[in-house]
Amino acid sequence: MSKIIVAGAGAFGTALAVALERPVTLTGRNMEQVIANRRSPRLPDVVLPDRLTLSAAPEIGADDILLVAIPMQGMDSYLAGLKTAPRAAIACCKGIELKTTRGPSAVIKDRLGCPSAVLTGPSFASDISVGKPTALTLACGDTSLGEELQGLLSSDTLRLYLSDDPLGAELGGALKNVVAIACGICMGAGLGESARAALMTRGMAETHRLALKLGAKPETLYGLAGFGDLALTCTSTQSRNYAFGFALGAGQPPAEGKTVEGRATAQATLDLAKAHGLDMPITRVVAGIVGGDITLPQALDALLSRPLTSE
Repeated sequence: MSKIIVAGAGAFGTALAVALERPVTLTGRNMEQVIANRRSPRLPDVVLPDRLTLSAAPEIGADDILLVAIPMQGMDSYLAGLKTAPRAAIACCKGIELKTTRGPSAVIKDRLGCPSAVLTGPSFASDISVGKPTALTLACGDTSLGEELQGLLSSDTLRLYLSDDPLGAELGGALKNVVAIACGICMGAGLGESARAALMTRGMAETHRLALKLGAKPETLYGLAGFGDLALTCTSTQSRNYAFGFALGAGQPPAEGKTVEGRATAQATLDLAKAHGLDMPITRVVAGIVGGDITLPQALDALLSRPLTSE
């Protein structure tokens, strides 16, 4: 009998496991305390339901469905350690691998060779875990498998919209983190709401430029995986990428111990843009600030001194 296994007991993986209205196994690092208390340090106010099996090392079978909620930069390493490939693996992370510029679908294909899908969209773990309504994109190149997974993973509060464009879905989810850092820097530096709106709009244009060049569908970027996720992440202090950028803009030390996928994704995206001959100025200055190569005043000067052009 097939099982649903969520790999990654961080905030988002835990929230997904809680939200799915069926038996699920949750696994991750340092599970001993989670198993003993049935609480996650990432979501301390949420008691994990009895139907949720907690395991430090569950056996993954060839008939199982694996939801991979591992941070993008550690995903390949985790998958390399699996003894058996599942029937399908669903990427629940948002980013681009820095070393190879691969997205999660490519990592799954290279490591496991099994069918895959991408689950992404505007969502905070704190909302999902307490049953607040959330809509996400489930993108799968295999329509039949996608429909099966859509029915299997949807719940009364988790509404999944099916897409046949995994590439567009994962690029929308990855690149919005870079724009969110830029928006956080803007607000932290006190540049104002008008400047943030401009960054969001031009950041969306950069996302389109790269995603369409790589073969994504434009309608995907206008949906939950693109515009929806961008709108949420660039305007809320709950966003780790936005909060990270805000701290940089305000001259404060960023919070420690939190995964900020946009940090590595900014440089990986810039590498992709250069490889395809694309100009992505917002991505370039975010990568420069995060990498310590340029200062905020230098970044502003670089953006504002660009030649005037049409939209």
